[in-house]
Amino acid sequence: MTDEHYDIIIIGTGAAGLSAGVYAGRYNMKALIFGAEFGGETAKAGSVENWPGDIATDGYDLMARMKKHAEHVGAKVIEDEVISVSKIGTCFSVKTKEGEYHTTNVVFAQGSKRRRLGLPNEDELTSNGVHFCVTCDGPIYTGKTVALVGGGDAAAKGAHLIAEYVNKVYVLVRGDKMRAEPVNVERLVKMPEKITILYNAEVKEIKKTPDGKFGGITLSRNHKETPDLPIDGLFIEVGADPNVGLAKDAGVLLDTIGHVATDNMMQTNVPGLYAAGDIVAHFGHFKQDITASAMGAVAATSAYAHFKEHLEKGGCKHEN
Repeated sequence: MTDEHYDIIIIGTGAAGLSAGVYAGRYNMKALIFGAEFGGETAKAGSVENWPGDIATDGYDLMARMKKHAEHVGAKVIEDEVISVSKIGTCFSVKTKEGEYHTTNVVFAQGSKRRRLGLPNEDELTSNGVHFCVTCDGPIYTGKTVALVGGGDAAAKGAHLIAEYVNKVYVLVRGDKMRAEPVNVERLVKMPEKITILYNAEVKEIKKTPDGKFGGITLSRNHKETPDLPIDGLFIEVGADPNVGLAKDAGVLLDTIGHVATDNMMQTNVPGLYAAGDIVAHFGHFKQDITASAMGAVAATSAYAHFKEHLEKGGCKHEN
């Protein structure tokens, strides 16, 4: 265990966590950022074309620049996994796989984990034919043919969006109807030249060519007399699960859809604990790097106010 005390500990090295680190550093707070997987989902996104100021940038490079910025203003970034957060006196104890740290404030910014199909080659081909973000990677397939898996609103909106770029998109729905709102389904139906919805269709195999590249997919049923679907890219939109376990164990309340509940300043029900990014449904289902970064900045600002209040009361005190 280390006796070193931090003014703020941020859990997560994605857009929310690193942006919180930038603002914490600018507030002259002693900041420590933990991340078990650098960059979160953005680092795997491939080309990002909706980050203001960059017409196109690699997701990993974007996260690397954010990390460099956070470190430039004094934040310390450590690759380690946090396993628990608990209250000790007027402080918090943050335990990782490698040690234990004390802090006045904690920002939960672990984001969410995209649900996967669980098929062979899926992880290996992620960002190289298999994708989980239409907004990020859709333009890569301009003029090509893709498939999109999912039947909810995210899938319907994603198919409508990617149809702006591709020649053809197949929407693969596991059941006999889409669960999306009717208005979103109607948009797809009105574009038969671009969008084909295949019901009762599941991906059974993600193919890989002999040289290790994406080679199309095999479906659970025939389409045009064959289960093989020759496509250039596969998008998976079957939902995501927010990483709320640490926050919940620390006594933080969740909202009705299972995300961390916060107020407009990203404060949870526990003073000194904040949340930002995809772990929060602050903007509903609209989750982007820019919204995550905004929440991270706000969370650090709230933490700074709490930090100053603690200083006025004599600082953070541990219980031995």
